Amino acid sequence: MSKQHTLKSTFTVSGKGLHTGIVTTATFCPAPENTGYRFQRTDLEGQPIIEGIAENVSETTRSTVLQKGDARVGTVEHALAALYGMGVDNCLITVDGPEMPILEGSAMTYVNNIKAVGREEQSAPRDYYVIRKKIELRNDATGASIVLLPDERFSLTVMISYESDWFSSQFATVEDVKEFETEIAGARTFVFVREIEPLINAGLIKGGDLDNAIVIYENQISQERLDRLADTINVEHQDATKLGFLNTKPLVWQNEPARHKLLDIVGDMALIGRPIKGRIIATRPGHTINNKFARQMRREIRAHEVQAPYYDCNDAPLMDVNRIRELLPHRYPMQLVDKIIEIGSNYIVGVKNVTSNEPFFQGHFPQEPVMPGVLQVEAMAQAGGLLVLSGLDEPEKWSTYFMRIDNVKFRQKVVPGDTLIFKVELLAPVRHGISSMRGYIFVGEKVVSECTFTAQIIKNK
Repeated sequence: MSKQHTLKSTFTVSGKGLHTGIVTTATFCPAPENTGYRFQRTDLEGQPIIEGIAENVSETTRSTVLQKGDARVGTVEHALAALYGMGVDNCLITVDGPEMPILEGSAMTYVNNIKAVGREEQSAPRDYYVIRKKIELRNDATGASIVLLPDERFSLTVMISYESDWFSSQFATVEDVKEFETEIAGARTFVFVREIEPLINAGLIKGGDLDNAIVIYENQISQERLDRLADTINVEHQDATKLGFLNTKPLVWQNEPARHKLLDIVGDMALIGRPIKGRIIATRPGHTINNKFARQMRREIRAHEVQAPYYDCNDAPLMDVNRIRELLPHRYPMQLVDKIIEIGSNYIVGVKNVTSNEPFFQGHFPQEPVMPGVLQVEAMAQAGGLLVLSGLDEPEKWSTYFMRIDNVKFRQKVVPGDTLIFKVELLAPVRHGISSMRGYIFVGEKVVSECTFTAQIIKNK
């Protein structure tokens, strides 16, 4: 199981904001585990902090703006994408103005600084949300859509299209977000010439120039009008008969605009609050649909806050029934774990197949067989015992005994034919032979019971 990471030390960047044109300084600081991403406005009274979550997005016009009360920070997506793509889970970003610096229009400056200061591993596990089924969001009016499918890693594909003869469509894909530095980070933001006047009239792109944005001239306009636009944004005049990219700096990739859309998606998905394992396929995405999808994902995660472990019945177990009998003293009819399929540093995953021949069904109940809740708790405890004992020398010489059970909840009946998946995790390191654990039982994707319990590990006489 991978662990959370933060920065080893702070780093600072300064520059003008893309839309406000205001020069700001942002400092990226290490943060405790489970902090996530937070922005702090150091120039405002009380230095308010804005949590980097999708619900705090107040505006998505050409950038992602986070806001809490009167405090807001704009154009956060490039910084968030860099942190997420480089595997930094927890970070506090202090900024002395209303917008993050646009820098070179990509995430590369952030990436280089993250590499320079390094990452530090933390104790808490990285809590991935694993996609088990198709999740989809569509906007029929714009033709935009985001589809999230199961995958073993976080991978992305984006397709963009525009009503233009010269620049109509592009796509870009990465098989693993770990390729962020080489395949995504250097992609600059882009804008069409036809969009510049409306954006200026809306009070935006005050800090935009040919160094921090790709400018696409795809539909011919008069020389006079193009010259007027060039004067407005303080750039050299261009030949109105020549369509193409107006930048003096060449493109990093031919599909750099599509790759920048990948960058934006990574930044906006960072606001989900948990790393995901799944494949995003986005068609004509933008910050608006990105944020709606991130909010949808947060609702999905809240509904399935505790995810069932993955179980493939074809995989060989780590412990079969014979090995379990070597570690636990339980025998028929009280051995309630059939096999162990996964063991981590602080958790274990086990399986029990509930059949109609279980002896307790004779009296509980003859006409409506239901597995007693107390036996479900016992089964979780047995799995927990296997977790603790598997880390001992000569584990067969030790036994575990209940000391306390708390917060027991039974959410659904367990009946013949159910396959129970146990996940038991340590709440703290074992000290003085005392172990505190949290256990869950799943049937399919649903939690059927849960509890916390304390056990004592005692050497057999």
